[in-house]
Amino acid sequence: MKSVTILIPCYNEEKSLPFLHDALQKLMEENSHYQWQILFVDDGSKDKTLEVQKELAAGDSRYAYVSLSRNFGKENAMLAGFDFAQGDCVIILDADMQDPPELIPEMLKWWEEGYDDVYAKRQTRGSESFIRRWLSLSYYNILQRFSRFDILKNVGDFRLLDRKCIEALKEIRENQRYTKGMFSWIGFNKKEVVFSRGDRVAGKSAWDIRKLFNLGIEGITSFTTAPLRISTIIGVVVSIVSFFLMFIYLFKAIFFGDPVQGFPTLITVILFLGGIQLLSLGIIGEYLSRIFIETKHRPVYIVKETNLENKE
Repeated sequence: MKSVTILIPCYNEEKSLPFLHDALQKLMEENSHYQWQILFVDDGSKDKTLEVQKELAAGDSRYAYVSLSRNFGKENAMLAGFDFAQGDCVIILDADMQDPPELIPEMLKWWEEGYDDVYAKRQTRGSESFIRRWLSLSYYNILQRFSRFDILKNVGDFRLLDRKCIEALKEIRENQRYTKGMFSWIGFNKKEVVFSRGDRVAGKSAWDIRKLFNLGIEGITSFTTAPLRISTIIGVVVSIVSFFLMFIYLFKAIFFGDPVQGFPTLITVILFLGGIQLLSLGIIGEYLSRIFIETKHRPVYIVKETNLENKE
């Protein structure tokens, strides 16, 4: 009998877990030919999420939990789940029911046919605002253009990964993680399934604009050095233009006695060049900060308690 782990990262999902539990019970009853493991990773929740997980684990041996010592972020919580998952395949599922568990049997069908990574592509994005939807698509277009491999649009973390994919992801122990890019980077045989994303059944999303922006920066700096190259190109172009302007102004001043315009021209040039320099330094600083963090070799996450043993 093949085993399946459903990995569910949680942060303040106390109200959503009862709805998710009912859906998972139905799923496991209708697909009893698999051995199931429901693995919760509590990412330092401040509500009673961990207590609910413990109650579920106490009442059903198929449920397990891993509680992290603080909020390390969803990306790091997923790595913790990969380390503790026991199944032949792992399905990543959000606790808020926006990604429907009813799609899992179709994912398993394609896995049985030999696909290693069965990812769910969003046909619709629920009640997400137009601005947020437009920004997301624009970001993926930018990342796709600068990256050397495909970054899938409208695809989140909801997917099935074969054990070989999980073992590959476990080898990547970066602190600054962008898992969506890692899914594409590791390769393997992929299959798309399309679904309509729903709304949250309870609670409030922890992903505000600031966190989404930080995640976007992680994606760009983790999988492409294009910003560094762009800053170099801008520097070369500005230097060439400045050289020609200097030659023109000197020529006019020496041979025609035409003085260079005064304060407005000077302050405009200074501010422009200063902005370019600060922008370039900021881009370099983003990459240097990531190098600094990685050289510390700190653990990606710390486990506070669990009812499982790490297979590492």
